[in-house]
Amino acid sequence: MNIPAPEALERLREGNQRFASGVRRLDATGLARRADLVAGQAPFAIILGCSDSRVPAEIVFDQGLGDLFVIRVAGPIVAPSQIGSVEFAAERFGTRLVVVLGHSQCGAVTATLEELRRPGGTSSRNLRSIVDRIRPSIEGLLATDLAQEPERLLSAAVRANVRAAANQLRHGSEIIERLSEEDGLLVVGAEYSLESGIVNVLEGAAAGG
Repeated sequence: MNIPAPEALERLREGNQRFASGVRRLDATGLARRADLVAGQAPFAIILGCSDSRVPAEIVFDQGLGDLFVIRVAGPIVAPSQIGSVEFAAERFGTRLVVVLGHSQCGAVTATLEELRRPGGTSSRNLRSIVDRIRPSIEGLLATDLAQEPERLLSAAVRANVRAAANQLRHGSEIIERLSEEDGLLVVGAEYSLESGIVNVLEGAAAGG
């Protein structure tokens, strides 16, 4: 049986504090650990994070082999394959914490803001599919005073995208809804700061457990 969501979230917080302060735990990727995992896995958290090379979840949360079930996609966006991956881990391994992890200075969110301001600038239909999934959560920000402050606009857009993605996960799957209502599954949104190395939970931490 896996650990409850609040305990898993606290474990992530502690690991991130170690990472941000430059004090890493003992190696959890060695030969013995690898051998222990051959027969199976029991990750204590599912991370839906961005593909950005600066935000590897296992490192920023100071975790080792077998600790995290990580799904990485630019944005991060929520599409059927991402929802299915979360469902798989939650059902198969009993993992009860899902973290949607965005980050400051996100390139996918920046590309979406650029597309909203200059439509037609995204030539790749594959990239456009990412932009189109981010667009609904952030386009309203351009009608606010933030539109005149690029840095604040990007920060607000990153957080709006994380919140929207977390909400999509909570309500876009009968399996996730059922596990949330009946079995303690918790979906939270969080943001990693490239500048400080700190992960801040944006919302959702009090919604389950």
